[in-house]
Amino acid sequence: MDENRVTGAAREGLGRAQEAAGVLTGNDEYRARGAYNQGAGTAENMVGQLCDNVREQPLTSLAIAAGIGYILGRLRIL
Repeated sequence: MDENRVTGAAREGLGRAQEAAGVLTGNDEYRARGAYNQGAGTAENMVGQLCDNVREQPLTSLAIAAGIGYILGRLRIL
């Protein structure tokens, strides 16, 4: 398991707690910080999942990246 997944899950949990505290106290700043931390934690968790997938299946990941690069290259030519 990648460290990004662990820190992402922790940050997402912190964001949920901050948002709940902001709702209870009526503090919009805490609610906004909580929403930001939730989003950042989710993104970091997704990066960790991507890294895990690349480690587990490097050839498949390379083939997918090459396919996406080819498609984007063809779109640029048209």
